[in-house]
This record gives sequence, C-alpha cells and structure tokens, in this order.
Amino acid sequence: MRGRRLFREIKACGYTGSFSNLERLLAKWRNPKRKVARPVAPVAKLLSIDPATERSISPIVAAALCVKPRGMLTSTQVAKVDALKSEWLDFTEMRGLAMRFRGILRSENAGKLGAWLKDAQQSGLYAIQRFARTLRRDIDAVRNAITEPWSNGQTEGQINRLKTLKRAMYGRAGPELLRARMLPP
Repeated sequence: MRGRRLFREIKACGYTGSFSNLERLLAKWRNPKRKVARPVAPVAKLLSIDPATERSISPIVAAALCVKPRGMLTSTQVAKVDALKSEWLDFTEMRGLAMRFRGILRSENAGKLGAWLKDAQQSGLYAIQRFARTLRRDIDAVRNAITEPWSNGQTEGQINRLKTLKRAMYGRAGPELLRARMLPP
C-alpha cells in the first residue's frame, strides 16, 4: 500500500500526526537494512534549564544557538550552549555538523561538501539527515552557491518587500496606492 493512501485512510480514522511521522515509522518495514534515525524524545524531556534564569531553554532558542558560532555568542548564550551540550549529546553532534557546514559555506570551497554530506547522513539525527538528502537533490546548485560570488539576495529582498506591501494593502487599495508606496518619494 502506498504511504499517501495509508495516510489518508488513517487520517479519516482520527490520526492527528503528520505524513513525515508516518513515513518515518513505515521506513523500518519497507527497507529493514536502511538505518533509521534515532527516535526523538518527547519535548518535555528535551528541555534543558538555562543556568541564568532557571527556566527551560525553548527549542527555538536551542536551534538558534545551534547555528551561531561561539565567537558571536554572549556570555548568557555560551552558558545555554554549555548546558545543552552537557545534557544532550545529540545537540553537541548537531552543533558540530552545523558549524562545519557554515565553515564550508564561508570558505567558498566545495571540496569538503561530500565528506560533510556523508557524515550528516551517518549521524543518526533525523533533521540533519533530511537536510543532507535535500541538499543532494540539487547538489550542483549547492556547489555553485558555495563557490560563486553571485547572490539573488537583492532580488529576493525586493520581492519580499513587494509581497509585504501587497499583504498590508489587501482589500483596501488599488494599483495607484501600490505604485505610490513602491516608488521613492
């Protein structure tokens, strides 16, 4: 039975999970030789305590700290990173892979990308494995993004600005107001 069909059937029976969760569960039976990522512990068990405030470190804060280099962290952020590292080996491994990938992007040398993708795939961390699979789908574009000095950031910024303006004026304005807001005074 195909995964999407099964997903629709169990969704109709009251399943509230996502397709990706079902897909991860089915992967064990589809290809028993395939290495399945380590299961993720429930969020309540994953929360580490911030030493400065004695509050839980939110997953969003942990994700932001995972990709920020140590030299750019404040002293309170360093304490949070140390608390996360001491409590969760997965965080340490994920941060290491994230920093390596950041280094590859900054170095403008795609030579280490293959080794990083292999390490990411073997990490056992589902999020990193999925990111690596996505990168492999369009590896030429990834290599070009690393090695080429070109960027479409300016274009994307202008598109984002236009969409923001359009959303702000939806239903209240016409092309004249849009033109007045877009063109400099």
